[in-house]
Amino acid sequence: MRYYIAFCLATLTFATSCNDKLSEEQNMPNIPQPKAEKISKNLEKHGDVRNDSYYWLNDKENAEVIDYLERENDYYQKMTAHTTEFQEQLFEELKGRIKEDDESVPYKLNGYYYITRYETGKDYPIYTRKKESLDANEELLFDVNKMAEGHSYYNLNSINVSPDNTMVAFGVDTLSRRKYTIYIKNLVTGELLSDVIPLTTGGATWANDNTTLFYTKKDPQTLRSNAIHRHTLGTPTSTDVNIFTEKDEAFGTYVYKSKSKKYVVIGCYSTLTSEFRVLNADDPKGAFRVIQPRTRGLEYSIDHYKEDFYIVTNKDGATNFKLMKTPENKTPKENWVDVIPHRKDVFLEDIEIFKDYLVVEERDNGLNKLNVKRWDGKADYYLPFDNETYTTGSSTNPDFDSEILRYGYSSMTTPSSSIDFNMRTKEKTVLKETEVLGGKFDKNNYESKRIWAPATDGTKIPISIVYKKGTKLDGNNPFLMYAYGSYGATIDPYFSTARLSLLDRGFVYGIAHIRGGQYLGRAWYEDGKLLKKKNTFTDFVDASKYVIEQKYTSPEHLYAQGGSAGGLLMGAVVNMAPELYNGVIAAVPFVDVVTTMLDDSIPLTTGEYDEWGNPNDSVYYKYMKSYSPYDNVKAQNYPNMFVTTGLHDSQVQYFEPAKWVARLREMKTNNNQLFLDTNMDAGHGGASGRFEALKEVAKDYTFILDLEGIHK
Repeated sequence: MRYYIAFCLATLTFATSCNDKLSEEQNMPNIPQPKAEKISKNLEKHGDVRNDSYYWLNDKENAEVIDYLERENDYYQKMTAHTTEFQEQLFEELKGRIKEDDESVPYKLNGYYYITRYETGKDYPIYTRKKESLDANEELLFDVNKMAEGHSYYNLNSINVSPDNTMVAFGVDTLSRRKYTIYIKNLVTGELLSDVIPLTTGGATWANDNTTLFYTKKDPQTLRSNAIHRHTLGTPTSTDVNIFTEKDEAFGTYVYKSKSKKYVVIGCYSTLTSEFRVLNADDPKGAFRVIQPRTRGLEYSIDHYKEDFYIVTNKDGATNFKLMKTPENKTPKENWVDVIPHRKDVFLEDIEIFKDYLVVEERDNGLNKLNVKRWDGKADYYLPFDNETYTTGSSTNPDFDSEILRYGYSSMTTPSSSIDFNMRTKEKTVLKETEVLGGKFDKNNYESKRIWAPATDGTKIPISIVYKKGTKLDGNNPFLMYAYGSYGATIDPYFSTARLSLLDRGFVYGIAHIRGGQYLGRAWYEDGKLLKKKNTFTDFVDASKYVIEQKYTSPEHLYAQGGSAGGLLMGAVVNMAPELYNGVIAAVPFVDVVTTMLDDSIPLTTGEYDEWGNPNDSVYYKYMKSYSPYDNVKAQNYPNMFVTTGLHDSQVQYFEPAKWVARLREMKTNNNQLFLDTNMDAGHGGASGRFEALKEVAKDYTFILDLEGIHK
């Protein structure tokens, strides 16, 4: 699970029916709601005509579109003006739990210890390194605070140091549209080279000659990662060589170096299929060779060890994946042999290869497991974990020769920790546990558990929940339920310092592990996609009904939250079962499914056909239309709703939530709150600074706390 830390950080950013009488009690101002002009537009497909009166909102160059978004922002700000002071207090509370002068656990790579630290009052990280010893002088790589000056959004990613430690390549995005420009810095002189490469993913991979870089370009319109280029230091980027172009619009591509440092690897991926090419890193101008040509439905990934490639794959019907290997000079699939056979009840997620050890990351009944094996067969054991609401996974392990496994661990009651585990002696060293400042947190004051909700079709849906001990579970507690449920992404039970602001005010918090993720294995994902997508929505509804039946909460106090594809989930459930929820938070929601999936000029569309289906096929068109939130808004009561988006979002375009809110305003039959908050500077990931992101969490929490009548 090499994405563990980045994933948890991203998730932390996200983690973050009121009736007319309640509105009166809150003295809500009587401010006219913004109205978007209706301009009739018929959209026809397969003989079916949809009328989209708000289609015109997709033109952000139109001044009237910007005016509408600004009017919605103004309405939101005026309607919530009475919460402004509380929102600021809540932000300070969230911020107060964070150790501002914080520092990462160093990791060693190629003779240097690399460290990321934050300074008090500053939003962005400072990247440094020390040669050979932690007592050595600190070398500054980047002070992102200085680099971000003058930018409302700034993201530096994919730091990659050359093998001789003298150069570093890195990517920068200043719009939050995930269009990164690659820069190269001389670490000896501190100067930036004139080599500047725009419209990339930000990542770059060095060949072993220290002068050749491989990087991924993006299509300027769709932003699909579609080509691998080769750059030689000191030459014009206009002369860079396009060494591979992914012509299939359902695929993306990327490039990296094997942990053994022997190979530069080009990966190609779609929802159902993968393909890899390798090149000896000592021969950067050589020809890449294909490991196994793409075969629809065959997924695999590769790791190099000695004379073999180790392959995690679903070959031979291995739904939950298995581990195979093949000689590095005989790579087609007919040469692959089993190392760890397929297991029906255990999902093999990833592997980590060391000189003497193989670490296998598995998921059994939803729980993460780490299996350590010696290559010589003298040891084979699992690391012990003792509860059902935890998250663990391999973190930063760049040293191939090490006998130390570094992994991360957290639970819904335990802050994230970074742990070094000696695979030979089995000694465990906790290097760091995230500090929760403020003097009030004690993990023994909170309780977490996993419960199982019966779905309509008899399936049991796991829900990880946490609350403060002593909370009386009598049906009157506010409850925030979060879920995602798409792309096979698993939302593991993790710790959040921000969430404490809800738990300490009497909330129960739950993560519904609904179908569409892979919490219970690959079949769990397959049962929540394409023509089974509605299982995702009904699972969430059934989970909501269950926590109500079990007296964890009631419809007057139940809240739902999801973002992006989880925002689609929110849109679907408020159409299906609005009576279950008092409030809903939908962040950057994907809600106009049919129109978006019919527009192949929009980023990601063509690569998503295996997730949602291709609506150019009438079967998928009809199915999508039956659940697409925008197409199914109807005249009924809706919960209180807070919808957020970013003007520069490249993944879920701002106009989807804008159109959705406009139609909800037109159709809903009650006076519950409906707010659209558009960040006019940011995109899909929201604000970039650590404190700016907390302000967005404070907005979310203030919305639901206000509905509960909690103002301090």
